[in-house]
Amino acid sequence: MYTAVVPKLWNETIAAHRETVRETVLDATWQLVGERGLAAVTMSQIAEHAGIGRATLYKYFPDVDAILLAWHERQVGEHLAQLATIRAQHGDPDAQLHAVLTAYAFISRHRGAHPGDLAAFLHRGTHLEPAQQQLLALVTDLLTAAATAGAVRDDTAPAHLASYTLHALTAASALPDEPSVHRLVEVVLAGLRPPA
Repeated sequence: MYTAVVPKLWNETIAAHRETVRETVLDATWQLVGERGLAAVTMSQIAEHAGIGRATLYKYFPDVDAILLAWHERQVGEHLAQLATIRAQHGDPDAQLHAVLTAYAFISRHRGAHPGDLAAFLHRGTHLEPAQQQLLALVTDLLTAAATAGAVRDDTAPAHLASYTLHALTAASALPDEPSVHRLVEVVLAGLRPPA
């Protein structure tokens, strides 16, 4: 006779399988969009590229737009985790701030490499608001710690400085090369330093 453990194992196996299928669909869709463009990808092509049936694909996502939004949410989550990891790798608040802002600038530059229609599609609507709030909270916390250490000006609220910083660093999306990104980060950091 089966024990109570079998259904739990079965459920875990099914959940792992579903997650694998979902990740495969997200990756296949992103590859197809990169090759063919946003408007040229169909659910049939995605199913074929992912190695699943169309009916199975529709159990996971209603349309291509939903798949792309799910892909983007996954990417944003990975970026937030990356920034938190980078912060943890540095002990000094000033070094944490510099490392995280540099990483964010490069994330912004990479985002600028998306074609215009795809970038506009991925960044419309409200689905990114929770992630934006997390990012703002992370940078606000970094600035608060750096201000306490005397590395950042304390005459402006850290939340206002964080908003300024994130908006300024989005300019990296239009920069031509890595040295330009590093220069932008230095300019932004100079604006955060305490007045002479």
